Amino acid sequence: MNEDRRRAFAEHMIATLTGGALSMLVSVGYRTGLFEAAARGPGTSAELASRAGLQERYVREWLGAMVTGGFFSYDAATGHYDLPAEHATFLTGATAANAAPMASMLRALGGALPDLERCFVAGGGVPQAAFTPHFAAAGATAGDTWRRVYDEHLVDGFLGAVPGLQARLAAGARVLDLGCGTGHAVTVAAQAFPASQFVGMDISGRLVAMAQAERSRLALGNAAFAVADAAMLPPDPQWDVITAFDAVHDQRSPQEVLRRARAALAPGGVFVMVDVKFSSSLENNVGHPLAPLCYAISLMYCTTVSLADGGAGLGAMWGTEVAGQMLAEAGFGQVEVLDSARPQNCIYACRA
Repeated sequence: MNEDRRRAFAEHMIATLTGGALSMLVSVGYRTGLFEAAARGPGTSAELASRAGLQERYVREWLGAMVTGGFFSYDAATGHYDLPAEHATFLTGATAANAAPMASMLRALGGALPDLERCFVAGGGVPQAAFTPHFAAAGATAGDTWRRVYDEHLVDGFLGAVPGLQARLAAGARVLDLGCGTGHAVTVAAQAFPASQFVGMDISGRLVAMAQAERSRLALGNAAFAVADAAMLPPDPQWDVITAFDAVHDQRSPQEVLRRARAALAPGGVFVMVDVKFSSSLENNVGHPLAPLCYAISLMYCTTVSLADGGAGLGAMWGTEVAGQMLAEAGFGQVEVLDSARPQNCIYACRA
């Protein structure tokens, strides 16, 4: 027994448990509007509670965790709690930097842990529908984190990284988004490129209904949505551009989805896939600050929803090496891996 190693791991365990508890309280602060209230300036617990319309005693205890957890500073002389502007950047606002929605997503995934534990013994998986009540209970809006990413990075960061793609979309192209979810990527792109026609496809009727509601609200005539399985995508009609944002690795049959995407591309078309930027080999991800979080999300959602449907269970951490091999096997002769504005994502620009 190495005493230094034992002591170091004890500290690591305390930090891990503390981080888990604080994540839940970040979700509380996000859901109740406490972070937004605090971003307006320092205040006492009573003042912050009043701003957010909450009960002071609960707010005061929450602030105790936030101060000792390094989120807020505290002036004992005045009783004022302060959320520094540098911290507020990651906890408030509509930008992609706001990580608070992620805490609510983790809270929702945690609700399905008993189901996931049963899968460890019995096999199978947890279907997407089983997560719906947990997301509702946690107040986690479907696609909340990615909505912010699309607003900030889709047009210039993702699409703009692919040489010639913005010009092609500006001139007018037929575009299909696979696994569109709530459809926000489609609506953002449709507004940016009115000469192009966009269709979003997802297997979830509930998510497609949300996408259609947003399209109607924005009165977008160049956007449409359909409930369909990407693994059944027909070769006709053909598309000038096909996109998939963080969607392929969740599929029941990811290899078939890639093969179908290749077959549905028009001559000279491009398939743009945005996914995680990790290695397929665990040893290459050791030390990456985002790897533990991404492996955890992959286990708690991406892998199990695929296995629930009798799928491949590829998982979010399939990595660039496996992705490249699968794209080649699908028939893409030219695959360019591009950096994105987000260090955890890369962009695959794929052509025949």
